Amino acid sequence: MSMIQDRMQSLAAQITAANIAYHQNDAPDVTDADYDGMKRELKALEAEHPDMAIPDSPTGQVGAPVAEGFGKVRHRVPMLSLGNAFETEDVQQFVRAVRAVSRNTQVTAEPKIDGLSLAIRYEQGQLVYAATRGDGETGEDVTENARTIQDIPQELTDAPDILEVRGEVYMSHADFAALNASQAAQGKKTFANPRNAAAGSLRQLNAKITAERKLSFFAYAWGDITDPPFKTQTGGVAMLARLGFKTNPFMVRTIDGSMDMATQLIEYHKDMDLRRADLGYDIDGIVYKVDDIAQQIAMGFRSTTPRWAVAHKFAAERAWTTLEGIDIQLGRTGVLSPVARLRPVNVGGVMVSNATLHNQDYIQGRGSDGSEIRGGHDLRLGDFVEIYRAGDVIPKVGLVDMSRRVASAAPYEFPAACPICASPVVREGSAHRCTGGLACAAQGRERLKHLVSRNSFDIEGFGDTLVDFFWDHPDLEIRTPAEIFTLEEVDGHLAHEKQAAGGSHLATLEGWGASSAAKLFKGIADARRTELSRVIYGIGIRHIGESTAALIARTFLTWESFHNAAVAVAEGDPEARDTFVALDGVGQAVLGALSESFAPGREREIIEDLVSHLDIIPEEAPKSSGSPVAGLTVVFTGTLIKMTRSEAKKQAEKLGAKVSGSVSRNTDILIAGPGAGSKAQKASDLGIKVIDEDAWIAMTS
Repeated sequence: MSMIQDRMQSLAAQITAANIAYHQNDAPDVTDADYDGMKRELKALEAEHPDMAIPDSPTGQVGAPVAEGFGKVRHRVPMLSLGNAFETEDVQQFVRAVRAVSRNTQVTAEPKIDGLSLAIRYEQGQLVYAATRGDGETGEDVTENARTIQDIPQELTDAPDILEVRGEVYMSHADFAALNASQAAQGKKTFANPRNAAAGSLRQLNAKITAERKLSFFAYAWGDITDPPFKTQTGGVAMLARLGFKTNPFMVRTIDGSMDMATQLIEYHKDMDLRRADLGYDIDGIVYKVDDIAQQIAMGFRSTTPRWAVAHKFAAERAWTTLEGIDIQLGRTGVLSPVARLRPVNVGGVMVSNATLHNQDYIQGRGSDGSEIRGGHDLRLGDFVEIYRAGDVIPKVGLVDMSRRVASAAPYEFPAACPICASPVVREGSAHRCTGGLACAAQGRERLKHLVSRNSFDIEGFGDTLVDFFWDHPDLEIRTPAEIFTLEEVDGHLAHEKQAAGGSHLATLEGWGASSAAKLFKGIADARRTELSRVIYGIGIRHIGESTAALIARTFLTWESFHNAAVAVAEGDPEARDTFVALDGVGQAVLGALSESFAPGREREIIEDLVSHLDIIPEEAPKSSGSPVAGLTVVFTGTLIKMTRSEAKKQAEKLGAKVSGSVSRNTDILIAGPGAGSKAQKASDLGIKVIDEDAWIAMTS
């Protein structure tokens, strides 16, 4: 396993554990900055190395599932999290995104309270229920506990018929100190910080305990609401204040004047950072939101975060050390990833010895857009460099102290040949890639891990650890995919030669037994019969992810048909190339990858050897007969409530529809869920039919 992939899996495990500790157990074992940093680092690594992305990554999740003991409440409008900004450029990028939609809209800024998110639903002015964020779609029913909080009104006057108030439950510093003093006097466990105390108090199964603890509540937004009597964020917050909710007095809105919007926001951030100690409650950053509600709708949402809001976190820590070396690591697709080897240094309580260097341009002092970074200074061995942890975790190289650069330091030369297999290295965009393919040991090992993974062949009991085990084993060596499926035969021959009891050599090795060996062999045997889409995805062709593999499978239906077309592409057949290019999302990059994989040579031999051991299940042709959406192009946007986006897409494709990710004049239907933004507006402008999820279900049932 490469250091990068190992880091990604480690981060995913840590984030998942932190989500449970934070959202379910109210006992986080990492700081908020550490958590934000881990999530940001994992997102960055997934963007840089999509072939290593982990299925069900926590970067695509919000919060954590509801803990046992609580009733469940499904949010009518999902409670999404916020994207994070850490640097000035992040804020400027947010402002540019806002200005791209409208040059005149203002932005609000308010302290980000470090507490527990809560949604309180009122109907006809009466408090109906209160729920935590949970996983964003389903929260915990804490209604009786919320009724004990003095800042939360039991009934409202002159409120919309339906109003879901959203805000943050927190505990002031004074109330936290008093609670801990009381806990200590009674010999009970004290709390680590006000956030833990607030969350633990609100999420008590016994509301009497919650009532004994002083909790506070700031209202800052709304969810489900009928006939909103406001058109701006500031207007909505003002309405909440009129209804009796406490709102943050430090909320401001950008103003016209000598400073541009980004500068105003950054200056406000700096000012609030200086005030933090005197607020009397914890904040961990500043939240910026587009003020105009119509523009919020136009900007829309990502999968888990709104585009019209961002949380600007407080600063990361930095330290200086020596760049001792630059190591090159290879992933499954052969991309060469440079990593800085550093003299270990303590950065914010963590010893850092490595930092990502992204690519050759980054080493040479250029950003992804060609602009200068680090003042245009390149990185050379022996340089004294600044290391910072973005979000307090991600090790990054900052400035270079040019006054300490030795005269003999030479510019770093990126390898022209693969450091593992010596195959030529080619440049594609900003990345360098080894052309060795499966013949390269580094790529071969990582592609085996990809092949056995859950979304590929999903071989039960065969994970990354076993790939490493067999890759290096002197007797049961596995270096190609086909050797996975000949393992039991090889094991049997070894057992006969060594006269192993039970007929399995593997079963005699340390850490193994007859049961575990038999289970592995069964998992391999079961995986021989595999769906076509899994095979196409599993062989690890560059630029062919799960969705593209599924699309190709639905087009060619059988392995033989796909294989013949891919070989024809490699031979330069224009008709075969046109067949692939006609598929949505398939372009020159995929054609180039197919040509590499299916040209005569070792790569193609390895693939064909694997397939000779498989029973590949043909793909079913789309059931378009009688389908009301056959041949139509549909787009899903917003949040779907009754099915996942993936489920909806598969359903549409099985019915013969084409699913697109963007709205155009070729779009026939837009299915819009809550939070639909610019796509819904564009569809309306183009006169495209727009329906909700219920209408889609009725149409396709």
